[in-house]
Amino acid sequence: MKIGFVSLGCCKNLVDSEQIMGMIKRGGHEIVANPKDAQAIIVNTCGFIESAKEESINAIFKMAQYKERNLEKLIVCGCLAQRYTETLREEIPEIDAVIPIREYDTLASQLQKLLGSDTLLDKAERVITGNPWQAYVKISDGCSNRCAYCAIPLIRGDQKSRTIEDIMEEVNYLASVGVKELTLIAQDTTKYGLDNYGELMLPELLRQVSKVEGLHWIRVLYMYPDEIVDDVLLAMSESEKIVPYFDIPMQHANNRLLKLMNRRGPKEDVLKVVDKIHTMFPNATLRTTMIVGFPTETEEEFEELVDFVKEIKWDRMGAFAYSKEEDTPAYDMDGQIDEEIQNERLARLMAVQEEISKEKNQEKIGRVIEVLVEEKEGLVDRYRGRSAADAPDEVDGQVIFTSDEPLELGSFVKVKITGAKSYDVYGTCVSE
Repeated sequence: MKIGFVSLGCCKNLVDSEQIMGMIKRGGHEIVANPKDAQAIIVNTCGFIESAKEESINAIFKMAQYKERNLEKLIVCGCLAQRYTETLREEIPEIDAVIPIREYDTLASQLQKLLGSDTLLDKAERVITGNPWQAYVKISDGCSNRCAYCAIPLIRGDQKSRTIEDIMEEVNYLASVGVKELTLIAQDTTKYGLDNYGELMLPELLRQVSKVEGLHWIRVLYMYPDEIVDDVLLAMSESEKIVPYFDIPMQHANNRLLKLMNRRGPKEDVLKVVDKIHTMFPNATLRTTMIVGFPTETEEEFEELVDFVKEIKWDRMGAFAYSKEEDTPAYDMDGQIDEEIQNERLARLMAVQEEISKEKNQEKIGRVIEVLVEEKEGLVDRYRGRSAADAPDEVDGQVIFTSDEPLELGSFVKVKITGAKSYDVYGTCVSE
């Protein structure tokens, strides 16, 4: 059959989608980009916050319209399917099958029946859907943290780490097919291995991954500050392949709110970790995520958050207004903040970060940095790429530059920075 695929949500969900596509291809089916051509469509949904749920529902209804053409099967899986299995089955009759995450151990057999494959759809190599030189590797699934606002443990369950051997098999495969930038992901990467090895194993994993031939950059996302132990920093410092990029989701800076959120450790501990990172990695990139408008947040506590952002001067920061999620402890908390106040605080915080980012980028003017070439702009005859300080998939900014010589996409070049804006920098390719 010709199979269409819609993947929504985070990069962890994308990995699931790429693995399912590998199953489908191994089963003899064809992945098609245009849903008009599809005989079956799989929608891998997100159900993390309200806006993501709405996007998933809209995507399902949009794909259901193709049943008026030649679409035979509409299959829904992923996080929304996990949270609202029966609701989806009852309220959207156009859906032929809802496969929640808890049934992924039988995913291959279910798809085999639905798609009419004669070939067993068992474990297969992933289909890389983005740039062929970049890939994510999910080192664990689920989360054993119980943040008061977060539905991930309800959806994905407790943390389930993969073995190092299993991860390395995938890493070696990805390197063999041309992946040069590898990004290790999990809901909490720093806690990797605690559930199955009984100890934090991220340092050992980093040491093994860094030995793989062909990899040029290794990046780690989602590092909890209280678990960035000395051995993690030491392992990162031992290999030039591991970029000094620290993604530390803080969520807030007020200790009362951090405790209410059920986040571990006060902000003072984070300041110590940041100082240690800067001592060991002078060129470190620090990224964080913040939540504004959490229940009972006062104006003074919000201002404390703003001052904290100004003090650390994060290189990168994402921020969100608190989203009220059912079945989480924060859902029924008193002191819910009005949406208008949430959005106003969010705008103020991001305005502060925009100035910090612009200042940080302007400091790069005159420097020569390494850039991964990712796009050629034909109309204006220039290239776009990313430095080690920029995470993939538009999480951070880009390096926009010109070159006197044609460049191969997926190659690494040196670029001299000549200009900067709030999130992007500009430059010219220079010879080695």
